[in-house]
Amino acid sequence: MGINILWDPQAPGGIELPVVRMIAMILGKDPGLVEYPFLIDGYDRNRNQHDARKILDRLQDTLTRRYDIGGPLLLVTSRDLYVNGCDFVFGLARPACGVAVVSTARLGNDYYGRTPDDADLIDRTAKEGAHELGHLLGLDHCSDPECVMFRPRTLDELDRKRKMLCSTCREALASLETR
Repeated sequence: MGINILWDPQAPGGIELPVVRMIAMILGKDPGLVEYPFLIDGYDRNRNQHDARKILDRLQDTLTRRYDIGGPLLLVTSRDLYVNGCDFVFGLARPACGVAVVSTARLGNDYYGRTPDDADLIDRTAKEGAHELGHLLGLDHCSDPECVMFRPRTLDELDRKRKMLCSTCREALASLETR
């Protein structure tokens, strides 16, 4: 079961390979970049954001069924995401269906008026991508604020996370793989 990453053409270009390599390092699995035509829906004009759940619906209905994609599928997009009850989300996973989405909209320094830095964007995108893929592989949120499976609510919390699973999550992932 391979991990698949679909890169939205509107997402920042040129960082795909470093992000994929970093996700591989974090999870100990080699994800592959896949290309499929995909329409991003769920745009809410009142919020100027996309509903992450509607994007997951489309991923599930269109891609996993039409193209028979085996293994977890992560979409990386530049669209700003939300779910009801939250101002925004960095990403969202639907483990039962094997699909997840991560947004780079709030991962870049420029969103916060800081000096743009591709290294920060790569780091954050990889950590969030590994986090959502971790859910697809069976991991839950972790209470360790340095673990990639910790649920960050702010950019500072995301930056505090290390590019690795804590020992508890690493062991949990290893036990899930032997089932």
